[in-house]
Amino acid sequence: MNLLTVLLQDAAAPGIGGGGSMMWILLIAMFGIMYFFMIRPQQKKQKEIARFRNSLQVNQEVITAGGIHGKIREIKDNSIVLEIAANVKITIEKSSVFAAA
Repeated sequence: MNLLTVLLQDAAAPGIGGGGSMMWILLIAMFGIMYFFMIRPQQKKQKEIARFRNSLQVNQEVITAGGIHGKIREIKDNSIVLEIAANVKITIEKSSVFAAA
């Protein structure tokens, strides 16, 4: 038997005390594992994306979330004017910029 099986059997076994505390320890351990493998990496990724979007500059080539390639011509507070062809400009939200081209 592995350790997890033993712990789960101990937590599920009826008896005098002890079983309930083991259940709480396992529950806390599960939340800790979930935090370090799921939530924390996602927060790091969001910070990296925010840093990228704040560092955008005029004349930088980017790709939007929809797959449109273009060159930044103007940056406003929450929007960007993107030139996608000669004299063809579109205004997009800053949050829809996906990556640098």
